[in-house]
Amino acid sequence: MWIDSHCHLDAPEFEPDRAEVVARARAAGVGQIVIPAVDATNLATVRELAQAHGYAYALGIHPLFVGRSADGDLEVLRQELTEHRSDPRLVAIGEIGLDHFVPGLDLARTERFYVAQLKMARAFGLPVIVHVRRSADTLLKHLRKIDVPGGIAHAFNGSEQQARAFVALGFKLGFGGAMTFDRALQIRRLAQSLPLDAIVLETDAPDIPPHWLYRTAEQRAAGETSRNEPGELPRIAQTLAELRGETVERIARITSANAMAALPRLAAITDLVS
Repeated sequence: MWIDSHCHLDAPEFEPDRAEVVARARAAGVGQIVIPAVDATNLATVRELAQAHGYAYALGIHPLFVGRSADGDLEVLRQELTEHRSDPRLVAIGEIGLDHFVPGLDLARTERFYVAQLKMARAFGLPVIVHVRRSADTLLKHLRKIDVPGGIAHAFNGSEQQARAFVALGFKLGFGGAMTFDRALQIRRLAQSLPLDAIVLETDAPDIPPHWLYRTAEQRAAGETSRNEPGELPRIAQTLAELRGETVERIARITSANAMAALPRLAAITDLVS
């Protein structure tokens, strides 16, 4: 069984055929999916989708959505966490973090939201799913100050030193579609060199398509889609197996165990769908 540790199943791209997307994922052997929230408007949506399909969810405010969030949304998040803290499908606080790639963000405000959500994770005893884009050192700085119960560094693309710093703090590192591109040299080197017990698999669907789904701007303008799906996870995992000289079966077993170690509540609910 495969675990997709990061999939935005609530995204509008899935509105036309979400049931079929779920069916394809199950047929491919993806037995568990973690659906992270991105802002206060979709906290209920990800919870309802997780309940409907037997999946897991995380609640948080994404750094790219802080700009459209009110300060009061942090209190909305806290109230949701309080109300649903005993829900076994609530496995983490996420997607939270920092983005130092996209221009024009209010970095100070984004950092304030990140710190506030780390403190919530500490208070509620939940791991975190962190967005890491050219921001690893700042993320780590706060993780060293605010003791949270580990989690996942989503779509990791930092250095090996940064990777090992996350692992030392109890984190697993998320690898997905970007790893399938030959030109992604740094990500592929990390996929080969890091301990296998540090790695979890993810799609980030509908985003970060693997190379076989990628479309150029011209192709997209012509109407060709590059939508990613959770059902692509086993083929993405094949890349990891080839890079490491492992069997796909061993990759499935260990990365699933890693996901449950990073997000301990997953273990209790994954039996329901395996």
